[in-house]
Amino acid sequence: MIPLHPAPAAAPPGTPPTPRTADPLLRPFQLRHLALRNRIISTSHASTLTENDFPQERYQRYHEEKARGGIAMSMFGGSSNVGIDSPNVFNQIDLGTDEVVPHLQRFSARMHAHGAALMCQITHMGRRGSPYAGDWLPTIAPSALRETLHRSIPREMSEHDIRRVVKYFGQAAQRCRDGGLDGLETLAGGHLLGQFLNPRTNLRTDRFGGSMNNRCRFVLMVHEEIREQVGSDFIVGLRYAVEDGLGFDDSVRTAAILERSGLFDFFNVVYGRMDTGLSLVVDNMPTMSEPSAPWLRQAAAFKQAVRLPVFHAAKIADLATARHAIADGLIDLVGMTRAHMADPHLVRKLAAGREDEVRPCVGASFCRAHQAACIHNPATGRETWIAHEVDPAATRRTVVVVGAGPAGLEAARVAALRGHAVQLLEAGPRAGGQVLLAAQGSWRKDLVGIVDWRLGELARLGVPLRLNTYAEAADVLACRPHVVIVATGGVPSLEQLPGAGHCDSVVDTLAAPLQPAAEVLVYDGTGRHNALLCAERHAMAGRRVTLATLDGQLGQELGGRGDEIIWRRRLAELGVTVRHDLRLTAVELVAGRGQAQLRHELTGQPLLIAADRVVVELGMSPVTELFDALRPASANDGELDLERFVAGQPQPGPAAVAGSGGSAGSLRPALYRIGDAHASRDIHAAVYEAFRLCRVL
Repeated sequence: MIPLHPAPAAAPPGTPPTPRTADPLLRPFQLRHLALRNRIISTSHASTLTENDFPQERYQRYHEEKARGGIAMSMFGGSSNVGIDSPNVFNQIDLGTDEVVPHLQRFSARMHAHGAALMCQITHMGRRGSPYAGDWLPTIAPSALRETLHRSIPREMSEHDIRRVVKYFGQAAQRCRDGGLDGLETLAGGHLLGQFLNPRTNLRTDRFGGSMNNRCRFVLMVHEEIREQVGSDFIVGLRYAVEDGLGFDDSVRTAAILERSGLFDFFNVVYGRMDTGLSLVVDNMPTMSEPSAPWLRQAAAFKQAVRLPVFHAAKIADLATARHAIADGLIDLVGMTRAHMADPHLVRKLAAGREDEVRPCVGASFCRAHQAACIHNPATGRETWIAHEVDPAATRRTVVVVGAGPAGLEAARVAALRGHAVQLLEAGPRAGGQVLLAAQGSWRKDLVGIVDWRLGELARLGVPLRLNTYAEAADVLACRPHVVIVATGGVPSLEQLPGAGHCDSVVDTLAAPLQPAAEVLVYDGTGRHNALLCAERHAMAGRRVTLATLDGQLGQELGGRGDEIIWRRRLAELGVTVRHDLRLTAVELVAGRGQAQLRHELTGQPLLIAADRVVVELGMSPVTELFDALRPASANDGELDLERFVAGQPQPGPAAVAGSGGSAGSLRPALYRIGDAHASRDIHAAVYEAFRLCRVL
């Protein structure tokens, strides 16, 4: 990540060390009566870890890890619903019932025990909800306008509806107070409160529409009721969207009306719209495609125009940028929400002078689609059965890891943390495996942080990495290992395709200079990133590119992250022709050009597409030569005890073989394979598999 503000130059030799408390991020902050121990928070988000609509053990442990890691405050419950006609559509918390209170009480007690504050977000989603979820009630909104993203056609609210929803908000706020929370925030933006503020979604002509004051009326009524229920000594703020249907100046004028009411204690500022797929992943929750901290300057300008404290979170993923935001007074509290998914202990590491050990958020947005799971921290969201910290092993072993892709790097790192003597062998000139190919995309470069962080950790742990070392079975066994972990990855899976010799693979396209071509066909049989990266590379080189997919939509396997939306935009910008529902059956060479034989999945009709180059993506086939050669010498025949593996229990260990003729005997090592050497999957699966195996090695 490139920080917005350059880090200060290193102090000259002999300069006394700066006390860690001098770090702006570690300075305390007073939010009315609430004392926060530093300036770093995690903002409200829908982690989807709820059970039966409530934040139970798994949900609470996910946030508690951040409290153990030193965070000042965790805000939870993104889009927690206050009433019956705002149903849960993505595993939100139901704050419309008193049954939630005991869960909140346990939650707040465990967070406070670690010195962290806790707040919840409460909302009514309005037209952003679904008439086909919960009790199948019509969605409601200030005006009967359909939202592009969530697609419901709402009913225009009556004054009775308004009074009812106002009451819902007050009751939900009281439950937050009874639950022992330190405060709450409501959500404007694309939700019901924001739908009233926004002239694009509020077309009313009564006292709730038209003028700016009228459009603020419902929001003020809601917060008057909240104050009536919780009193003046409970923290209440607003997550406020700047330039969501209003220009910046009107956004500030609207905020001034709300501020003058005296009902609010802070603004938690986000930017832009959230009612289309693109605006959600570019403005509201920026993905890897966007620059670091894209809306920090707008948040800073907003802070200059208001008196209340201002929080802000939007892809502030690194401590250098966060430090700049606080040190220069741009905002008061900095939200590092996804950064805490990558490393919930980042504040503790910062305070201990170990900033360089913080696992980076690479912005992959994997967390948006997989229950808050980080693409390269397998413990996040799984705290009830996997600890973030690795305990040392009772017995020190010699471990050889072959292959330095994400799986091999993680295996070596975790085995070293266990205290084992680890050797890491890599056939290529660089560590990283397929991540190095993936990072070549125009907007995917930050993925290399997955590799760089692990290399830094291995250096810190003293693990030797031998590059350009093509390991044979004899080389591995000569190390006298107790455990061998084969992470040799995969090669493009083309062997079953008739005419495979007439096409290029993903590796051909991404790892070497492009061959001359005017027209290129890229075939995507997986719905992952690889084929899209290939299409982009050829299109950027000025070729006419057709992308044919097996699936009925682009990036089928990427759904929920927002990546598929970014790819749709990117390929449209480059003029790539996209065709769906096509199965590739063969490739042949006709008049010196590749000709792909395809069949339409829905109609069964055959189709021929000719191109100068045909690029085919069908996933990866495991590279197993070394694994197969080592199996006869292993104690376990290379087999993984799946029941023990899933239960988090150690696998059977190595076996001693008695010598003959007075020899000392030999050792039959335990042998395992992980990552794409096991089966073709994604980065997270590879890292998770390595972590699960080695944390109990």
